[in-house]
Amino acid sequence: MVFEREAPAKLVPSGDDLMIPKGAEAAITQALGASYTLLYHGNLIRIDGKDADAIGLTANGLEFEARADGKIDEEQVWKALSMVYDPEIPVNIVSLGLVYKMDIDQERGHVDVEMTLTAPGCGMGDVLVDDIKRRLAEVPNVVSTDVDLVFDPPWDRTMMSEEAQLETGMFF
Repeated sequence: MVFEREAPAKLVPSGDDLMIPKGAEAAITQALGASYTLLYHGNLIRIDGKDADAIGLTANGLEFEARADGKIDEEQVWKALSMVYDPEIPVNIVSLGLVYKMDIDQERGHVDVEMTLTAPGCGMGDVLVDDIKRRLAEVPNVVSTDVDLVFDPPWDRTMMSEEAQLETGMFF
């Protein structure tokens, strides 16, 4: 595919910023959730879903129906979190076991998320945090969010759902 316009991107796994020029060629390796991972000049890059038009696709957003009581729907929060994918592994962060805790403060309209990364030195941590905040903002009645990256306990593949282990060939 060819970029139809200039678009910002992140180099995977370092998270370094890039600007991909109009006319550049790349191949989509992952089109899941809120972003796209592409192979560009032998490197993986990630572009945000809001820039999908740059590669000839439609931006992917979530649409939720607001609850009549004005509260945050926990199921919608988990759905939004499950739309955030690791840029290298075709599995969402919930199924990967990266989300350790999620709390909703209904009075403040606030969602707290505690999560980890598959590797502490991963440069994509801030990118995933931004993805989470963007997705949670699509949930009705969510006014604010905090996402805390923690590394205790350290993540390992046993934290993945069985489906994710099967999908990635890590079932044991």
